[in-house]
Amino acid sequence: MPLEVPTSLRHLTDEELVARVKSLAARARGATALLVAHLAELDTRDVHLRAGFSSLFAYCRAELALSEAEAYNRIEVARAARRYPVILERLGAGALNLTTVRLLAPHLTAENHSQVLESARGKGKAEVEEIVARLAPRPDVVASLRRLPAPREVPPERPGSPSLPPAASPSPISIRVETIRITAQPPPSRPVVAPLAPDRYRLQLTIGGDTLEKLRLAKDLLRHAIPSGDDAAILDRALTALLIELARKKFAATDAPGASRGPTPGSRHIPAEVRRAVWLRDLGRCAFVGKDGRRCAERAFVEFHHLKPYASGGDATVSNIQLRCRRHNDYEARAWFGGGAVGPAAAARRSGAPKTAPQPP
Repeated sequence: MPLEVPTSLRHLTDEELVARVKSLAARARGATALLVAHLAELDTRDVHLRAGFSSLFAYCRAELALSEAEAYNRIEVARAARRYPVILERLGAGALNLTTVRLLAPHLTAENHSQVLESARGKGKAEVEEIVARLAPRPDVVASLRRLPAPREVPPERPGSPSLPPAASPSPISIRVETIRITAQPPPSRPVVAPLAPDRYRLQLTIGGDTLEKLRLAKDLLRHAIPSGDDAAILDRALTALLIELARKKFAATDAPGASRGPTPGSRHIPAEVRRAVWLRDLGRCAFVGKDGRRCAERAFVEFHHLKPYASGGDATVSNIQLRCRRHNDYEARAWFGGGAVGPAAAARRSGAPKTAPQPP
């Protein structure tokens, strides 16, 4: 079946486009489950050896054109599926994915596999890692500080400049080569947060010398409260103090707030008490709810959103204000006022686009 070019899809309504996407995703899941089943059988034979490959992994890379990650995941899941065939059914149904099964496979037994696989239904990688931490808890890591190697210096290459051999013979022409040395900075590394056991996590990150001095000073000042100088306890104290300070700045919070003036009718300003109440009610998370009842999970860069816009007479009350991520805030503004991709022309051919979001649960 020839692939459709993107322009041929523009006539579809939202419902038709979503139906096609879901159908294609279901077919892809079914194809993946079938491929895993066939790899499980292939793994029991010597086909890859007869084909000149030393491993099934090498065979999948060369003959099936799978990436390293794709080959590794599928082979590990295939071997788990040989032991527990229910995995194939759940892969095809979309209840599990390859990464989930690969993470759980070493911890599945004849006694626990049904319960463990069911507990992972629809979970993301971070949630599955927490399940693994419950199945195989690891001890807390020992707090440590170590100096990282100094950045190495490398000479830059000059495009078009001739390169001399390291042991060049003396030449009657004296050439002066100026080398500018630059510091090669390693790519910034993201902090590592990994679950070890229920409610226990490993945090690994790189800090600068000034931050280290602040940590040491905090240890000295807190010796009366934390005699052990435990880094985790000090980090918890620091984050608690930071959140209190951020709340005071962001929402004008005080330990004993005065009497509320309440929202001024017709004013765009959202009073601090309204913002605090909305933030607590929506738990600092976008409160947009889609047609299928799914609430947006975004917590970063959330904004205060008027359900009935200020320009249309909406007041800054707790009942009329909700949290929205930037994308949903922009989407609902365009949907209400009929601009951009969700304006009247688009709405005429895309049925079902909501003008306002349902109330959060």
